Amino acid sequence: MNLFQSSFRPPAWLLALSLAALVAGCGNDDDAAAPVTPVPPVVDPVGAVCTQGAACVPLGTAGNYVILAMSGVTTTATSAITGHVGLNAAAVGMTGFSETLDASNQFSTSAQVTGRLYASDYAAPTPAELTTATATDATAAFNDADNVKIVGVGNLDLGAAGNITGLDLAPGVYEWSAGGITIDAAGVTLTGGPTDVWVFKIPTGITMNPGATVTLAGGALPQNVFWRAGGVVALDTTANLKGIVLSSSSVTLADGASVDGRLIATTNVTLIHNTVTRPAP
Repeated sequence: MNLFQSSFRPPAWLLALSLAALVAGCGNDDDAAAPVTPVPPVVDPVGAVCTQGAACVPLGTAGNYVILAMSGVTTTATSAITGHVGLNAAAVGMTGFSETLDASNQFSTSAQVTGRLYASDYAAPTPAELTTATATDATAAFNDADNVKIVGVGNLDLGAAGNITGLDLAPGVYEWSAGGITIDAAGVTLTGGPTDVWVFKIPTGITMNPGATVTLAGGALPQNVFWRAGGVVALDTTANLKGIVLSSSSVTLADGASVDGRLIATTNVTLIHNTVTRPAP
């Protein structure tokens, strides 16, 4: 008799490990039969926000959305939105998107939105997050933009009756003492570098006529441009606006208009076959 064979006793843990390996090797070898971990939905990044110190208007959590409104967000015909859409009202106020509610009940999705749609009657924590984004952070952004001071007198009341068409504007704070501003088809240019900031303080609204364009030159970035309007912001057919819109009223885009930035409004955002894209990270 072999003395080694008679005296060797494998430890209990080795026997257990061997048994587990044997069991794992048995059964159906078809990979399709194995449990599959669900792939989480793709979450679009919130995009870039202004971070250049005191010159910026901080958006807080309002910067998590490419469109943020308090009454309604509607689209007629098919729009293309890149970023999240937030509505601090019931989901019935989001129309034209053909939303599909996620299983979590916290957000919905749409073929027109690369991102998510949030409404205040979705499941927690969405209602609290929307309240913070609108009532707290967006309101603070409105006030911060209002309180930014212009330096000197050159940036006050530019353009005849507020028409800034054809101007090439350096970084800074621009303010109008009354009325709104208008941009015609020849457009307006903002020239500066990637760390420069523009703040436009407009008592009433912004009107962009058909084909009007805000052009960024010299490396200027849309997340560093703030359009603070006390009234309606209206983009006519094929107009293109770049920057962050902070409207104490509504934002309306006509057919084919587009925005590279964000739309934040205290009432409605109305779209008609538009493209709205959050600043790229």
